[in-house]
Amino acid sequence: MEENEYTQQRRRNLADIAALGFPSYPAGYRRTHSVSQIVTAYGAYPGDELEAAAVTVRVPGRIQAINLMGKAAFIRFTDGAAMLQAYLRKNDLPEQEWLLLKRLDLGDFIGVAGRLFRTKTGELSVHVEQLTFLTKAIIPPPDKHYGLHDIELRYRRRYADLIANCDVRAVFVKRAQIIQAIRRFFDARGYLEVETPMLHPIASGATARPFVTHHNALDMPLYARIAPELYLKRLIVGGFEKVYEINRNFRNEGLSTRHNPEFTMLEFYEAYATYEDLMTLTEELLTEVVAQTCASDTITYGEVTISFARPWRRLTMQEAIVAHWPTADPPTIAELDDLAGVNRALERLKLPMAPHLGYGQRLGELFEHVAEPNLIQPTFITRFPTELSPLARHADDNPNFVDRFELFIGGMECANAFTELNDPDEQRRRFEQQLAERARGDDEAMPLDEDFIRALAYGMPPTAGEGVGIDRLVMLLTNQRSIRDVILFPHLRPENATPEALPATAP
Repeated sequence: MEENEYTQQRRRNLADIAALGFPSYPAGYRRTHSVSQIVTAYGAYPGDELEAAAVTVRVPGRIQAINLMGKAAFIRFTDGAAMLQAYLRKNDLPEQEWLLLKRLDLGDFIGVAGRLFRTKTGELSVHVEQLTFLTKAIIPPPDKHYGLHDIELRYRRRYADLIANCDVRAVFVKRAQIIQAIRRFFDARGYLEVETPMLHPIASGATARPFVTHHNALDMPLYARIAPELYLKRLIVGGFEKVYEINRNFRNEGLSTRHNPEFTMLEFYEAYATYEDLMTLTEELLTEVVAQTCASDTITYGEVTISFARPWRRLTMQEAIVAHWPTADPPTIAELDDLAGVNRALERLKLPMAPHLGYGQRLGELFEHVAEPNLIQPTFITRFPTELSPLARHADDNPNFVDRFELFIGGMECANAFTELNDPDEQRRRFEQQLAERARGDDEAMPLDEDFIRALAYGMPPTAGEGVGIDRLVMLLTNQRSIRDVILFPHLRPENATPEALPATAP
């Protein structure tokens, strides 16, 4: 911890407080109200009604301002969500408590007991009859006017960021409200909330590079969960027809404004449903969440207004490429249905591709370059190539494509869903295809999961499943442009590390 003249003075004040007979770090405080409860309950009371009600309170909080005025003082203090004023007079307090007042600093925690009243300026206040010292802030809080402007310092010292910035606190309160609304939605529809392992013997369920650890007692490698998908589908096999999980996932990949190594997903699965059913369900889910947490069906995200009014646009991947082609002569949808046509489109945009990439991967890259940034209003993208979707059921009309959608909002992928592949033999073939991709150098390709194939062989009913990115949804609904602004403690480089000592990160 850094030491300077300010921390040294605060340590002297703490020593003086102890010398006055107050515990340096007392245990607990018997309060009757929080600051927020007082402001909510009595904030609209006129002064004469407060006097008549004779409301007495015991309330703690962190000091935000101190104004000494001879034999009187005003202290503004907060519970983090609301602010209240305390009025103290020398004649109303024991001498030790008046001396305590003079050793308090901004950021300290105190408790005050007294009656509520309104000052001559109309401010709700506590006329203090007892002052209790609770905690000394050795490090001064960030300046309330200037706050914390170093972005990395804000992420690294989130506790200080929350002290200084009410807007930051509001983001994380809304994040909690969003998650609560999601749970209410699924609970009301008969889904069962479950928990699946966070340490997996096989890094599967998605195409990503995992974090690896070692279990000493079992003498085996384990992988931090990159997705809960295969375990949730095992539960469908076992007879749970509707399940959901709000889970933490871990992917050992680059950092960006949309990617953090540790992130939160909603995943849910429903037996006998199709991916088309889940498009309707997703519209219902998100419009309900937006209505409950934003009190509107429109939001502002950056410089654009996004409407969640239904129905949402639905395009195939090829249709989206054609619709958002950057020049006046886009390829036809038919041209994008085969490898030669996709290659011609890539050449026209001068987008080089690795030689080993197949049709599906090339089409996906073309889509990400041409269409994805332009999908601002809620848009479902369908008709994905099979090689991009090793766990999805193939389309009945063309086995080169699968029954899958991704939902894009604000130019970001926010959800991914498909009708699940429940044929164990086809699933084995898809896994083997992934192994071939891994042999060609794709270290994110899925490994073969024998136990999952065994589970499918017991019989999984027709099922659809979906994953929704909680962090990206919170970004949208709180108008934040970086995922680090919606994660309380995002991952950062070591505080004293030099850039040369660190691996490169994603743009």
